[in-house]
Amino acid sequence: MKVDIKSKDELARMREACQMSAEVRDLCARAVMPGMRTRELDDIVKQYCADNKVKASFYRYMGFPGHLCVSVNDEVIHGIPGERIIQPGDIVKCDVGVRKNGFNGDTSRTVMVGVSDPEIVRLVETTKKCLAAGIAACGPGVHLGDVGYAIQKVAEDAGFGVVRDWIGHGVGRTVHEDPQVPNYGKPGTKLVLKPGMTLAIEPMITLTKAGAKTYVDRDDWTVRTKDGSYAAHWEHTVAITDDGCEIMTLPADYP
Repeated sequence: MKVDIKSKDELARMREACQMSAEVRDLCARAVMPGMRTRELDDIVKQYCADNKVKASFYRYMGFPGHLCVSVNDEVIHGIPGERIIQPGDIVKCDVGVRKNGFNGDTSRTVMVGVSDPEIVRLVETTKKCLAAGIAACGPGVHLGDVGYAIQKVAEDAGFGVVRDWIGHGVGRTVHEDPQVPNYGKPGTKLVLKPGMTLAIEPMITLTKAGAKTYVDRDDWTVRTKDGSYAAHWEHTVAITDDGCEIMTLPADYP
C-alpha cells in the first residue's frame, strides 16, 4: 500500500479545495427544506462550481451522475440526486467535494428536516460525536486501529450500529486514495499515521445494529441499510500534522 505524503506546499493547495468543499456543503445543508427535490441540491453544487471555476469531485467519478451525493433516511451514502421530494421527518446527508489546484476535498453532514423522533435526533448527534472522537484520535504515531476504535466505541456505547461495508479513506490528488480508514478497529493495529497524510474520516452509523448490514440499490450506487433503519453520516477531510491533525473542511459553525 503506497500512501501519499503531501508537502507543506501541496497541503496549502489542498486546503483551498477543502475550504471550498466545506463552503458548498454548508450551502446545501442550509438549503435543505421540505418540498424540495434532491436535484435542487445538485443544482446548487453545479452552479457553485461554475461560478468559482472549479470542478465537483464526484461528478462523473467512476460514472457517478451527480455533483454531490444526497442520501435520505435509510440511504447511507452515494444517493443520486433526482426527483425525490424531501419530507418532514427526513434526515438528509449532503456529501460533496470540490477539486481545485489538482487536489480534492471530501466532506458530509446530516441535516434533520423537522425531525421529532428523539432516537433519530440522538443518532444524528451521536454520529457527529463519532466524527469528533475519530478526529481527536488522529495524530503522528497513532495507529489507524486507534482511530476506528474511537469511532466504534462512541457509536456502540450509545447502542447504534457501525457500517463496516463502507469506510473512510485517503483523499488528495484523487477522491479515493490509500489508506482505508475503517470506523471500527483494535487499538495499536493497522497503519501508523505520519505528518502529511490526508484522510477522509467519515463515520456511517445506523439506528439499529442490524442496520449496519447494507446493500447497493438497483441504481448501482445508493447504499441502503438492509433492515430499512435510518443512517447518519458526517465527514471531514483531515491532515496529519507534526503535533496532531488539522481539520481541512472545518466551517465556521463546526461541525
